[in-house]
Amino acid sequence: MVKEIERAGIPVVHVCTVTPISMTVGANRIVPAIAIPHPLGNPSLTPADEKQLRRKILTTALDALSTEVDGQTIFEVK
Repeated sequence: MVKEIERAGIPVVHVCTVTPISMTVGANRIVPAIAIPHPLGNPSLTPADEKQLRRKILTTALDALSTEVDGQTIFEVK
């Protein structure tokens, strides 16, 4: 589905826990998530730290969305 949306001219960011699967399906902009049961968070963190982690993932995804890519690119969460 990611490839079809991009083919229509709409950039897509695939946030996922298993990046090799994203590579297999052909996603161009890939942002690694945390873990399969908790892709966008970590329940062992304090609420403030988890909020900061989620913000980092979202910021990375937004940066990836506005970045021109030539082929598959993994954007590391910093």
